[in-house]
Amino acid sequence: MKVTKTKFEEVIVIEPKVYGDHRGWFTETYSKSILADHGINLEFVQDNQSFSAAKGTLRGLHYQLNPKAQSKLVRCTRGSIFDVAVDIRKGSRTYGEWYGIELNDENKKQLLVPKGFAHAFITLTDDVEVQYKVDEIYSPEHERGILWNDPEIGIEWPIEVKPVLSAKDEVAPLLKNAENNFTIGE
Repeated sequence: MKVTKTKFEEVIVIEPKVYGDHRGWFTETYSKSILADHGINLEFVQDNQSFSAAKGTLRGLHYQLNPKAQSKLVRCTRGSIFDVAVDIRKGSRTYGEWYGIELNDENKKQLLVPKGFAHAFITLTDDVEVQYKVDEIYSPEHERGILWNDPEIGIEWPIEVKPVLSAKDEVAPLLKNAENNFTIGE
């Protein structure tokens, strides 16, 4: 398993080793001990899976407030997505900046999105399945969002048309107006 830091030290790309032969392939998608060797000590408590039928479906930017904040380990097991993490930690030198990467069923890469970062993805193909582990259970009372196309953040989404959005994502606030209790060092 290869672990690579991104422009944000806390946001990590994980590339599992894939072993293939005439039967197909095998990969280890999660190893607590390997991540611990890289200073990542998370206790995942819930696995989530989503299906998006149409190319151009955008989910996010989502996060949960403290004390129910979540770290996420995201992978795409069918199709392809552009996965994004946005630093929303007040006082951070990278506040409001984003990082994006393509995750798909061929490259098998995963993105670790820690607490203090908003998360979103857009589907690059039809019929997409995304699976992710979280280290805190879902809490509707703590769930928040930021508008996917906030010009202050300036995410360069790899799409040509308006994405397919949920009703709540269409009306999410801008980062400057979003409720947020993250500060650097948490």
